[in-house]
Amino acid sequence: MSGFFGVIAEDDCVEDLFYGTDYHSHLGTRRGGLAVQGEGGIQRIIHSISDSPFRSKFQDEIVTMKGRVGIGVISDYEDQPLIIGSHLGVYAIVTIGVIKNIDDLVSKAYAQRNVHFSEMSGGELNPTELIATLINAEASFEEGIAKAQAAIKGSCSLLLLTERGIYAARDRFGKTPVIIGRKNGAFAVTFETSAFPNLGYEAARELEPGEVVLISHNGIEQRVAPGNLTSICAFLWVYYGYPSSTYERTNVEEARNRCGAALARRDTVTVDMVAGIPDSGVGHGLGYAGKSGIPYRRPFVKYTPTWPRSFMPPVQATRELVARMKLIPVKEMIIGKRLLFCEDSIVRGTQLQDTIRRLYEYGAREVHVRPACPPLAFGCPFLNFSRSRSELDLAARRAIKELEGQDGVRLNEYTSEGSEAYEAMVERIATRLAVTTLRYQRLGDMIEAIGVAQEKLCTFCWTGCDPTGQFMRSGK
Repeated sequence: MSGFFGVIAEDDCVEDLFYGTDYHSHLGTRRGGLAVQGEGGIQRIIHSISDSPFRSKFQDEIVTMKGRVGIGVISDYEDQPLIIGSHLGVYAIVTIGVIKNIDDLVSKAYAQRNVHFSEMSGGELNPTELIATLINAEASFEEGIAKAQAAIKGSCSLLLLTERGIYAARDRFGKTPVIIGRKNGAFAVTFETSAFPNLGYEAARELEPGEVVLISHNGIEQRVAPGNLTSICAFLWVYYGYPSSTYERTNVEEARNRCGAALARRDTVTVDMVAGIPDSGVGHGLGYAGKSGIPYRRPFVKYTPTWPRSFMPPVQATRELVARMKLIPVKEMIIGKRLLFCEDSIVRGTQLQDTIRRLYEYGAREVHVRPACPPLAFGCPFLNFSRSRSELDLAARRAIKELEGQDGVRLNEYTSEGSEAYEAMVERIATRLAVTTLRYQRLGDMIEAIGVAQEKLCTFCWTGCDPTGQFMRSGK
């Protein structure tokens, strides 16, 4: 994933921009960047954040930046912001999303014989530069943004820093949120509303799918009307959204509490305590404990002063080491106990498998696991929230292949809750993890817990169903 933040202020915007961008650090893994429109043009700073946090990389340099308008990004992997010169003027651009048809779009661009790409790294094109190239082919920013979004198979939300202000655009199916905040003398635009409270902003409005607005010192002006289909990623509430953020008028932490409560309502297991796998499993665990009446405890505590998030290092072995080192067991709360852990999801299951093994090593009597969502059976074609190169990395798909001897067969049966195939898949995953019991959240319960209408949610990674019509699931 990636996250962005932009500011339009009557006075200098750099401090708000710096902290607002930093509040998106949980979404990105490789690059952080800031761009500010000053008297001498656009100033830009980009740093790697794969080995240390955004704040430590930028805090000494931001004193050199000055301006009333700026944008920032925590990027999943590519350098951003980019500064672009075109017939539309000089502007900076940041993007969120993924382009699944990038090769086709690049080929079409090269066929024009007057297009080149300069932001190449390791032989790969920078997707944000491709977006800029698509925008530049049209007569205005508004036309270019709309044309680019229509051409992309995947998703793209973006911010453009221009002489007129900030153009903010939400991807045409609303997979990710774009929210505008307001305070006296300033506007901000963000992915995460959790960036607003400590900076004094109040959420003013959420962009609709496909909508483009221009935010300037004169206010907010709609430049492209929204479309008629919303398909926001449900995983925002389950896993990668920040607990204090709100999208579609639904808070993340409250949704996770309801998810945990839904798990508890259908459970009959007898345990001594409930816990959440830090951090995103905590909200689910609290909801489970509150509904069940079983005490919530912390048999693992997270050591955060020096260990980053486990998904940040690019090497899988390093991620697993980080995941292990940052969770410190509380032996006195584990020995002889029947433990139930709520987890946001099971993707590969490798880190969870190691965590469970350690619990048994420290004397746990039983370990029960309750994921807050159904089994992930399909790779997401819209967002980069997982580094899995193949759907066979997914625990559910690996179990199906082991049961069937091949991949991509009878997927309808395996994703049908309560079917014989579904139960066999869950049992195979439970055996691999070595848990006492494993029970997944039901899809309907998860949707009800999120509190957003089902027709407005994207649940592709669980069902393989794409309401936008962009993708067909494998094995159908």
